[in-house]
Parts: sequence; C-alpha cells; structure tokens
Amino acid sequence: MVSQEQRRRQLAREKFLRQQQRRTEARRKSRIRNSVIASALGVVLIGSLGLYTAGAFDRDEDTSNANAEVTPSAEAPSKAPDPCEKPAQGKVASKTWKKEPALSVDKSAKYTMSLDTTCGTIDLALKASAAPHTVNSFEFLAGEGYFDHSTCHRLTDTGIYVLQCGDPQGTGTGGPGYTIPDENLKDKSLKGNVYPAGTVAMANQYNAQAQQGRDSGGSQFFLVYQDSQLPPDYTPFGTVSEAGMKVLKKIADAGAQPMDPATGNTAPNATVVINKATVTKS
Repeated sequence: MVSQEQRRRQLAREKFLRQQQRRTEARRKSRIRNSVIASALGVVLIGSLGLYTAGAFDRDEDTSNANAEVTPSAEAPSKAPDPCEKPAQGKVASKTWKKEPALSVDKSAKYTMSLDTTCGTIDLALKASAAPHTVNSFEFLAGEGYFDHSTCHRLTDTGIYVLQCGDPQGTGTGGPGYTIPDENLKDKSLKGNVYPAGTVAMANQYNAQAQQGRDSGGSQFFLVYQDSQLPPDYTPFGTVSEAGMKVLKKIADAGAQPMDPATGNTAPNATVVINKATVTKS
C-alpha cells in the first residue's frame, strides 16, 4: 500500500512535470510572440500583426519548490477601468493620395505636433531637419484632418513598450495611399538597438530577414513609453513632451487586451482616440 508520504511525493512530482510542460509551452509562445512583436512595428509588422503582437505572454510558474502544497488558482483579475473620456463626435477620414506631398517643410524651423486625445494631450517635438519627408507628410496629413477621430489600435506591454496610432481604419493595415522614405536611422538617441522612452517613430513594412520593405512608411507611428529593444529600422522623427509621457503612462497602466486573431492587434484597454491632430511651425 502506498503511504501518505509516498502519495504526497508522487503528487508533487506530477505537479512538477506539469509545470515543466507549461513552462516549455510558455517559452514557445513567447518566442512566437517576440517574432510577431518585432515585425509588428510596421503596417504589417506593427499592423497586420502587430510590433507589437500577440495576446499576453504566458508567465512561467514558480517551480522552485516541487513539494509545495497545491493551492487553487485565484480568479482572473477584472479588466482595468477605462481612464479616458468619450471620443468627440466625428468620423475618421477616408481620403487617400497617390503620391507623397511635395516637400515644403522648412528644415530650419521648429515643428510640434499636438495630439488632442481622449486620454489627454500628447505634444510631440518633431525633427524636421533630420526627418524632413516624415515631418512634411505629417504636417500635410494633420492639415487634411487625416488623424482626427482615429483610434490608437495597438498597445504592447511585453518585450517592447509602445502605443501605435495613425491608422484611420483602426486595424493596423491602413495608410494614406503613398509611402515615404526611411530617415534618420542613425539618430544619436538610438544606442545599443534601444528606442528610448519618449521616442516617436514610424511603423513600416520592413522585413529584416528578407531585407525587403525599405521606404514603406505611411501614416502609422508609435510612441515609446518605456525603453524598447528594437533594431534601428524605424524612422525616429520626434520626442514626447514630459506631460505627454504622463498621458502615455496612464494609457499603459490600464493594460492591453488579448490579441485579436483577426488583426494581430493587442488593443489598449483605454479608449485612446485622437480627437484632433495639429502640426504647428514656429
């Protein structure tokens, strides 16, 4: 007859094996997710998938004590409350253009972009001299009301930490109909393949493995709210103000939803809508 102690040890071993299996599976999913995230920073990278993209990463269970008592799992935490307000009335733009607007930006001037969102105002200082095509395009699109009433469709909170916006379709696959060249990929702020917190950069469709998809930026961009390890393949064209970083933190603290299998997006729990985008020259 199996003693109580033997039975306890047997149960502990079985639990340990189950934990190891789940840990292996979690690592497999994490590798898949990381590859999706890395590509997610494009209309297809950050878009069809997402940088950044799948549900939430599975966490490894604690296997430090295989003989520990088995305790019931706690109920899943409820969704965080929405910290943002209702969107302003209006419809997203449906216009597209066949080619990039003529380059008219003044490289010697200062440009700022203000995103009046449901979660607060996010001000961006734009780098016109380093990324003139990008800033020129954003000035044009903002003037056309292209970003108004659009949602920020992706929030990544594992591996890389960004909020992605700029697609009126809200799916990660939309764009203005034209593309702009990659710029400023050797910006001095990008050290050790890290996009520092506060960076504003372009999403694109570049595939590093195939080395295809350069100069494929459109209207989608991402705001880095925490230092993120990324290859220097995404045009850095601005920085977020201190007050804007507080808004981003509020959005990030509310967390992200599980990955939508149809789009590959992990939408923010917060209702992040750009009510109005304005670019100002000074």
